[in-house]
Formats: sequence, C-alpha cells, structure tokens
Amino acid sequence: MTHDMSTTFLWFADVAALINVTPGLDTLLVLRTSVAHGRTGGRAAALGILAGCLAWGVATAVGLTALLTASRVAFDVLRIGGAGYLVWLGCSALWQARRRPAGDATGAGTAVAAAPAPAPAAAPAPAAVPASTGQARRAAFRAGVGTNLLNPKAGIFYLSLIPQFVPHGAPVFRTTLLLTAVDVLELALWYWIVTTTAAALGERVRRPSFRRRMEQVGGVAFLGFAANLLLAERA
Repeated sequence: MTHDMSTTFLWFADVAALINVTPGLDTLLVLRTSVAHGRTGGRAAALGILAGCLAWGVATAVGLTALLTASRVAFDVLRIGGAGYLVWLGCSALWQARRRPAGDATGAGTAVAAAPAPAPAAAPAPAAVPASTGQARRAAFRAGVGTNLLNPKAGIFYLSLIPQFVPHGAPVFRTTLLLTAVDVLELALWYWIVTTTAAALGERVRRPSFRRRMEQVGGVAFLGFAANLLLAERA
C-alpha cells in the first residue's frame, strides 16, 4: 500500500503541475495584481486563491462538491455569482485604466523622481504607507478567494481529478486532503515564480502607459472569463 501511495502521489503531482501552470483565471489575477501592487499584493492574491483551493479540497473530501454535478440549481447559482463577480473585477480594471492619465503621478518612475525632496517633508510618509499597503493586500486576498470559490469549474476540477488518484482501499478523506496539500504546495511554488517575475517586470517598466495597458488587458480578460463561465455546462 505504501508503494502504491507513493506512486499515486508522484503521478498526481505530475498531472497537477501540468494543469497548474496552464494559463487561467487565477494566474491572470496573480499576474495583474503583482504588476499593479508589487510582490506583496500578488502574493496576497495568491494566498486567497490557495485558501480557496484548500476549501474546495475539504469540500471534496466530505463529498460536498458532488452537489455541483448532481444539482443543476447549485451549479447555476455558483456559476452566475462567479460570472457577476468577474464582470465586476473586469469593469473595475477598465475603470482604473480609464481614470489613470498618461502622466499619472502614481507611476513608479514619478515616485523615484520625487525621492530627493527635502528630508523634513518625507518624515510623515512612513505612517501612511502601511495603511494603504494593508488595504491593498486585504483587497487582493479577497479577490483571490472570490475568484476561486465562485468558480464552479474549480470545484469540478477537484471532484473529477482527485478521486481518480485515491487508491482502492485507502482512506478517502485523509488521502483527498493529502492530495489537496500536494496541489496547494505546487500552486504556491508556481505563484511565487509568477509574483517574483511579474513584480520585477512592473518595477522595470515604470511607464504609466504600461500599467494602464495591463489594466485594460486584465479587464477584458476578466470579462472574457465571465462570458465563458456563463456559457459553461456541468461536466
């Protein structure tokens, strides 16, 4: 049984890795947030997504995700709610891009240029930064949780994939949680790579026009995912 479990975990890790690195809604959210708010913002969004994955894993272990395939009403409620949330994210991104002028003073390049200001004027700044940073992290975390938990495809992914890797005779609840942990650890590593790369890109490309373009691309992509979710059918 131990050999079977080891083989099962290796196979699952390979399959899950291929699925996790495939570009999708969650990766887009982490990428966009990392460019806009740096590594801390991107990793807060990633933590929200990982929390959602853990919740789906527990729901699969206790059999709750089976409701998504057994109940049309449950699937439709989650599908429509998720699509509505994605529309809100998409419209918010497009609105942010529209209201940010070409010479936006919030761009990183402008911030660097303002750094040589007299020392006394810079003293109050540290008190204001943590609050806004904390708010941005909390908003990013909530967005990560929302996009994951309101996506019925995420639940169906866990329901359809994980049970296939539970060996015959193995404890279903414990094995499902262990497989979920493998998936979450792989996702954490992937999002660490994404946030590090995207944040570095955002720091290098300091032009406000680049950030505005990223908001536009992200907004359109969110709306596209919303349309896809509205057209989705149960597996």
